[in-house]
Amino acid sequence: MNAVIDVQVPLATPAPGLARKFNDSVLFVIEHLAGAILAVDVLVVFASVFYRYALHTPLEWAEEVASGLMTAIIFLGAASVLGRNQHVGIDFFLRRFPASWRPALVQLGAWLTAFMCVGFMVATYELIIDSDGQTTPFGFQQVYLLYPVLLGALLMSAFALANAWRGQPRTRWLTLLACLAVAGANLAWNAAWPELAVPPIAYLVLSFFGCILIGVPIAFAIALASMLYFLFEPTLPMLIYSQQVVAGANHFVLLAIPFFVLAGLAMEANGMSARLIELLLRLFGRWRGGLSLITIISTTLFSGVSGSKLADVAAVGGIIVPAVRKTRQDPNDAAGLLACTAIMSETIPPCVNMIIFGFVASISIGGLFMAGVVPAIFLALCLSVVAVIFGRRIDPRDAIPSPRSLPRLIGGSLVALAMIVMIGKGVASGVATSTEISAFAVIYALLVGGAAFRELTWRKVVRLLVKSASMTGTILFIVAAASSLSYALTIERIPHAMATVLVDLGQHYGAITFVLLSALIMIVFGMVLEGAPALILFGPLLTPIATQLGVNPLQFGTVMVIAMGLGFFAPPLGLGLFATCAITGTQIQDVVRPMLKYLLVLLAGLLMLIFVPEFSLWLPRQLGLA
Repeated sequence: MNAVIDVQVPLATPAPGLARKFNDSVLFVIEHLAGAILAVDVLVVFASVFYRYALHTPLEWAEEVASGLMTAIIFLGAASVLGRNQHVGIDFFLRRFPASWRPALVQLGAWLTAFMCVGFMVATYELIIDSDGQTTPFGFQQVYLLYPVLLGALLMSAFALANAWRGQPRTRWLTLLACLAVAGANLAWNAAWPELAVPPIAYLVLSFFGCILIGVPIAFAIALASMLYFLFEPTLPMLIYSQQVVAGANHFVLLAIPFFVLAGLAMEANGMSARLIELLLRLFGRWRGGLSLITIISTTLFSGVSGSKLADVAAVGGIIVPAVRKTRQDPNDAAGLLACTAIMSETIPPCVNMIIFGFVASISIGGLFMAGVVPAIFLALCLSVVAVIFGRRIDPRDAIPSPRSLPRLIGGSLVALAMIVMIGKGVASGVATSTEISAFAVIYALLVGGAAFRELTWRKVVRLLVKSASMTGTILFIVAAASSLSYALTIERIPHAMATVLVDLGQHYGAITFVLLSALIMIVFGMVLEGAPALILFGPLLTPIATQLGVNPLQFGTVMVIAMGLGFFAPPLGLGLFATCAITGTQIQDVVRPMLKYLLVLLAGLLMLIFVPEFSLWLPRQLGLA
């Protein structure tokens, strides 16, 4: 089951014949290279943990090497995902245009994506020339970090141009000529009337929203908007643009994301997930609303491993939804609840979005993890009450046609639960970083899970590494692109201007009003953006203001992440809801009505978290983290 959002905007029709075979061969090499680098990265971090805690001899170079390897994974993964046209995009607005316009708009988006990739490739080459002779703190040549970025940019350019070229010839040439005509007219205007030249920030804003409207994948919409700003800002050389993108990708703490995703996928592949859910079915299946309770509990448990909400939805949905249909329950209600459990579990460690928010807002990730536990339990209990009230009883035998023996099932489930408990204990104790814990989780899931269940083969392990590397490219290329956008907004002093307005608002109407407004902002932008960009754009902007107004940053971070999740999975625009419907085989228009009761409960729960800070702060205070 694919855990990446599969509501993509197609950039072009598939390549025919030999071109398609060549494309697939290149993708095979790239994906397996990225998977191999991910495997090496896991070993480097795990070796660092072993040397530090077992031999008391830390590998000082390990963090720098691991970060450099992650940079290679991100850009190679982003290239492979572009080659398969699977980057996350929003087609909601595109579908509102007349049908006769859509092919031209899709083709226009393909040309804009290609322009961004080529521009990034050129800027990266300039950065390599400028970095010649520079070394890292541990003496490695700086260009060694940049060569994989250049390779990824070159491959992205090739794939983007190939996608654009595969359009219908007439549409292809007309849209290209239109792009060139607009660019030429713009340059002529700026040259003829320099005092009336279009300001760089206008290029950023117009190109970003224009790209979103025509369905350009979010990562490339962000990257193109910031690239145009750098291109038309005379005081900024283009190599700074590439430098900011690379800097956004090269952070050790972000390695926890691909590692936890890999651990979650390994749990699913070796049968740990299936055994846990089967045990839950046999324990709770006969209760009123039992199948809904199992969905809530399963998502809660898997959120403590995979870190990715979409990975959780895929893992749980792949097992629960067939059981729903076998027991003649409503699959639309099950899909709506599944999406809402993903919102509920947004703050269960080690959530990807908590890691990202802690990173961009300079908040303790361990503290954020602990701050999210009680709110998640509270929201889970609220959903459980609704599930029991509206649920029905089932016969578990209908859902499990070939049950495993109970002793083996319990033993297998304990292996999975032991992994979840150890991750939670490691996060709560603070004895290791989230990245180090995630590396341990990968080794445990592969070695212990593989030995216990004997369902993993070398071929499966390779597929897991390839899929995880691709998911890393999808998620973290957005983070990297958003880094350059944040830099451009900072130069324009937009965060400062917004901060002034919001501080005045908070001082006049109180901190609670500010937090409510911030939550509303995150819900709205969580709908129209994938979760990471919304957090990256608003986390560093709003968190210092919240702290200035007396709001604890741990509570604020918890509220922001849950609000973002609410928007991400809420109708009518939430990309997460589209992904959930695709995974469960349901239609969004059929899911909305049964989902509303769960959404209203979550919204009421979010308001409780805003008005009662102790929900978020009690556990961190008990552990000395707040």
